Amino acid sequence: MMKLLIAALFLPLFPLSIALNGLLVRMGNPAARFLLLLLWPQIGVFILHAARQPVPEGFVAWSLLSSAFYALRLLTVRDLGLWAGFLASSSLSLIWARHGANDFDMHIFAFWFSLPSALLFLLAGALARRFGAAYSGLYGGLARSAPRLSGLLAFTLLAAIATPPSPGFFAMLELLRREDTAPALLFIWLLWGWAAIWLMQGFLSGRNDSDPAKDIGRGGTLLFACILGVMVFASLYLKGGSL
Repeated sequence: MMKLLIAALFLPLFPLSIALNGLLVRMGNPAARFLLLLLWPQIGVFILHAARQPVPEGFVAWSLLSSAFYALRLLTVRDLGLWAGFLASSSLSLIWARHGANDFDMHIFAFWFSLPSALLFLLAGALARRFGAAYSGLYGGLARSAPRLSGLLAFTLLAAIATPPSPGFFAMLELLRREDTAPALLFIWLLWGWAAIWLMQGFLSGRNDSDPAKDIGRGGTLLFACILGVMVFASLYLKGGSL
């Protein structure tokens, strides 16, 4: 049981998830946040398999409640960095509902759920450098003033909330095969979409009366586009039922 509780720290279940969110808030470097969010759940999957014991159904219920809690928190958050951390806490906790899969599939599952949120930290850093803060509603009209940055933000947000054809979409479909957890998962998924649309509206719509900001460079745009493209191709693998 102790190993399961340690795994719950890295596959964040509330209130143990406070540790991850606290570290993400204290880290000022977007690249450090990016790497932490990719590595953190991988440690949890490793510990979960090292425990070599069945996961009690109580942990699955705990994971759904934790995920729903953070999904609801997303509706009240406007800071992109904080929003990405809460979304990661909500999505990564669902890994507990996937227990029983082999080691490789669990690691891939954790990676595809953490990568889009990690990319949002990089975009939050880009917004903070240009506008002083990555806060939805503080400035509007980003689609006009920085079209490349706003496009990457929109597509990354869509991937983060598991919309097709992102890998997260097919991972969620795999989770929905469990009939006992399907209603809760659909509710959580709905909250993700609602929160993302609200957040996106604050960034992209409206007027921007501030000084024009420099858009993200073509090199950065190409790099992000390649990562998103790889995610789309990977979703074909997930559709094959390997996850």
